[in-house]
Amino acid sequence: MRWAQLLSPARLGSRKHHTEQARSPFHKDYDRIIFSQSFRQLNRKTQVHPLTQNDAVHTRLTHSLEVSSVGRSLGMLAAEKIADDLPPWVTPSDVGAIIQAACLAHDIGNPPYGHAGEYAVRDWFGQPKQEHLMSLLSSPEFSDLCQYEGNAQGFRILTRLEYHPNEGGMRLTYATLGAFLKYPRLAAPLEAQAGQPSHKRTKFGCYQSERELLDEVAEHLGLIRLSESSYCRHPLAYLLEAADDICYALIDLEDGLLLGMLHYSDVEPLFLKLIGDYGTPHEVLNDVPIAQKLAALRGRAMKRLVEEVSEAFKRKQSDLLRGTLQGSLLDHCPRDIAEGIEAAKNLTRTRIFTNPQKARLELVASASLHVLLGALMPLALDRERETFREHRLLVILKHHGATLGLDPYQNMMQILDVISALSDHQAYALAQDIKGNRGNMGY
Repeated sequence: MRWAQLLSPARLGSRKHHTEQARSPFHKDYDRIIFSQSFRQLNRKTQVHPLTQNDAVHTRLTHSLEVSSVGRSLGMLAAEKIADDLPPWVTPSDVGAIIQAACLAHDIGNPPYGHAGEYAVRDWFGQPKQEHLMSLLSSPEFSDLCQYEGNAQGFRILTRLEYHPNEGGMRLTYATLGAFLKYPRLAAPLEAQAGQPSHKRTKFGCYQSERELLDEVAEHLGLIRLSESSYCRHPLAYLLEAADDICYALIDLEDGLLLGMLHYSDVEPLFLKLIGDYGTPHEVLNDVPIAQKLAALRGRAMKRLVEEVSEAFKRKQSDLLRGTLQGSLLDHCPRDIAEGIEAAKNLTRTRIFTNPQKARLELVASASLHVLLGALMPLALDRERETFREHRLLVILKHHGATLGLDPYQNMMQILDVISALSDHQAYALAQDIKGNRGNMGY
């Protein structure tokens, strides 16, 4: 692959070439994303803890803003280190803006309740009583539904739904879309996933409904085709992945402390391991509030991680351009970093993800989405809709932008668009209304 092609400022769905002195095309991408309705909806969507009442705990919106900040630093520093290999018209600031925009959008397709919401949708479609849908859909289409994926929903939002429906969506640059695509492939055939629980399905980045758009983006950027339904990653997608991993590995620990699931003594050693030779912040050695200690530890750890990941990007540039890099960029950093990130993730898995409080809320989340799917999905089928209940449900769908037709798959995708756009509280309240229990979490 070639940087001159990979960093294309051309836009999906647009042939206009406006130039401004103040903003590059990639800065415009950032602005388009941050002003979009889909991005605003992340404000009350789960990062880790669904339906939390603690305003200091991260949501998908605050997480996305933090990832975009780290991503910008990674992009600029990595570009400075390989500046001689980049086209003369591309600056480190441009590369930083590409990663910043892609990171801002990286969770834009997440449904209510985060990953718990994804699992709930997959579980609903995977129930034996939904097998009758197989007769209405092709096998790849049914695979999309049974393996519902927030990354693919995000690509659908960016390229089809927002701003210019079915005409390029947000009309972002090909470079930003390439950096966004962590998984530039379609869903694996359902039979290949047989026996895998919903939370362990192979991730993918594009539904059948956007297959032609994936091909267009990949071909424009020169991504290497791996098979009929998949491409190698854009090199900058590895920086997005690293920014996301850095943030959730560190920030999840801070949220765990805020909610009383962890103690400061649990997390300080992990931060110090990641900081390594960069030195212990003086705040840690002094009698200051824990929040101040955490901020100092986080800042020092991120400084080292950004430096090491950008250095790994420089060392592995040839592999990245050949599409042959194995693992993530963090895997190619000094061993103590990979071990520290894994230790942080393990602490999150064992002390936060298994916390009874979180488990109870996720049961509420799953039940809410099953109510919504059970009520709305029958409307996707080609049959007469005459009951009062169905008419009322159609009014709600129409209010949210769905226009159902005769194609069951397209109808189901539109219903998933509506459900995916809801915040945690909106999904809960609507489910309560459908059940006849007027809730107090208004939508």
